[in-house]
Amino acid sequence: MEGVGRVDKTEFTECWRTSWKTPYIMRLAFSAGLGGLLFGYDTGVISGALLYIRDDFKSVDRKTWLQETIVSMAVAGAIFGAAIGGWMNDKFGRKKSILVADFLFFIGAIVMAVAPAPWMIIIGRIFVGLGVGMASMTSPLYISEASPARIRGALVSTNGLLITGGQFLSYLINLAFTRAPGTWRWMLGVAGIPALVQFILMLSLPESPRWLYRKNKVDEARAILEKIYPAEEVEEEMKALQSSVEAEKAEEDSIGDGIISKVKGAWSNDVVRRGLYAGITVQVAQQFVGINTVMYYSPTIVQLAGFASNKTALALSLVTSGLNALGSIVSMVTVDRYGRRKLMIISMIGIIVCLLALTVVFHESSIHSPSISRFESSHFGGNSTCSSYLTASDASSWNCMTCLKASSECRYCATSPNKSTSNDGPIWLVIRYYDLAKHSDSSIVLQYLPGACLEANDATKGVCGAEHRVWYTKGCPSKIGGLAVALLGLYIILYSPGMGTVPWIVNSEIYPLRYRGIGGGIAAVSNWTSNLLVSETFLTLTEAIGSAGTFMLFAGFSFLGLIAIYFLVPETKGLPFEEVEKMLEKGYRPSICSKEKDAKKMDVNPSLS
Repeated sequence: MEGVGRVDKTEFTECWRTSWKTPYIMRLAFSAGLGGLLFGYDTGVISGALLYIRDDFKSVDRKTWLQETIVSMAVAGAIFGAAIGGWMNDKFGRKKSILVADFLFFIGAIVMAVAPAPWMIIIGRIFVGLGVGMASMTSPLYISEASPARIRGALVSTNGLLITGGQFLSYLINLAFTRAPGTWRWMLGVAGIPALVQFILMLSLPESPRWLYRKNKVDEARAILEKIYPAEEVEEEMKALQSSVEAEKAEEDSIGDGIISKVKGAWSNDVVRRGLYAGITVQVAQQFVGINTVMYYSPTIVQLAGFASNKTALALSLVTSGLNALGSIVSMVTVDRYGRRKLMIISMIGIIVCLLALTVVFHESSIHSPSISRFESSHFGGNSTCSSYLTASDASSWNCMTCLKASSECRYCATSPNKSTSNDGPIWLVIRYYDLAKHSDSSIVLQYLPGACLEANDATKGVCGAEHRVWYTKGCPSKIGGLAVALLGLYIILYSPGMGTVPWIVNSEIYPLRYRGIGGGIAAVSNWTSNLLVSETFLTLTEAIGSAGTFMLFAGFSFLGLIAIYFLVPETKGLPFEEVEKMLEKGYRPSICSKEKDAKKMDVNPSLS
């Protein structure tokens, strides 16, 4: 009704309304967003595949650094892919960059699927990484430049949704192939299918209208804008592009067009440098909250929490992945109602709380892990007992965690729950009672009692399993393992809507057009470099300082990230690219005493210039 204040609709609602009227917009966003699906699939699939690669290649099972290398070489490739992608985006366009990324990803998937040895898996991971790195920055950039400003955030969030959707899909496929011959080969090889699909779809789509205008292909740019914007808005958008491009061309004449000159020009330009402060901050913070330790090693973390079965670990990891996808949908609904900055700050506070809680849970699980019994350890024969345990001067004080950390050759064999007693006493210390609600006998496990520390080989593992015992390779039996998995799920719920998707949105809209490719490339490289550091050191850290110490370390990094986001990252909600540029010209200082309701009212901060 006229005269009554309009209800403030989210950009998500506006997105669906606009896409319904102009389906071409959604077609562009979905086709480019498949790059996010590739990104997500690769992130998730290796976590499950690694369990079975360890089974097939004993050198991988015994060498933590080799496991970390298989995981992190994709990240190393992504660093170079993101750097090359930034240059390719500006030189050859967003569309061609996505096509090249698809080709690289497809080749990498095939190489991994047929790999006869770990070194070939690593080569395939590098190819996949190159493709993922290019797609990780090009897809959201393409979507943002082909989207109306009023629904840009929601559409870029579709890329984040497809990333988490790809992760969820990878866990489903991992579970589907657990009993298939070749297990991990199928898991890794299937990744080539979405790359091929996107390659075909992108062949029929146009280049980014903003890039075309920048290359003086004005008529082509107009033709695309006419498919995206209502007729009455096309001319206004063309004028905005003209003004922005003319200013950037004048600046280019003084800076140069090479990649080195662009990098120097970016850091010497006040506006771009302030944008990079924000863009790099959110990308580095996204990784140092430890998210990809959960994504790359989720089944392994579940095993550290006390769930020994590969299939159980994958199934529980599927839950966390599903929550991640759900969080991306929440982000699409909220990112343009509450703003980028507020979502990230809330997300970071929640992440810190969860990491501290995980620290406590893993610490308690470690100090209360079952002890080692010399009787149980010798039960399978002297040659089966772990040599490190036999020669240890303090063997009487060993527990399950001590056994697993002592050597890569030691494993823990839990005592069978079907057995009631041993020389060391009862297997389970329990309280039995009659449950009136269930009308049946129930019991509470108070303590797991001693198990065996054995040599890590297939023969000993087989003998352990033959007695219906559980074979532990990473973590130990724990009464609070379920709580650890629940906290991982909560961590994902708090991460995904904020730090999961918003950093990519911020980086797709905070740089001037002239520097959007190189700025996004620099930020993406910082993201992947941080990712590499985290993924290459996670297993080593868990061995050196324990799972509890590792999560405590990530909590500390997250706190530093929260402080950096508060002081360096402005709000870009709902602002056209030109308004973002004007805002950065002034600099940014957070308001401590009052809420920031409008990003246009930012104060000047000389210290950031």
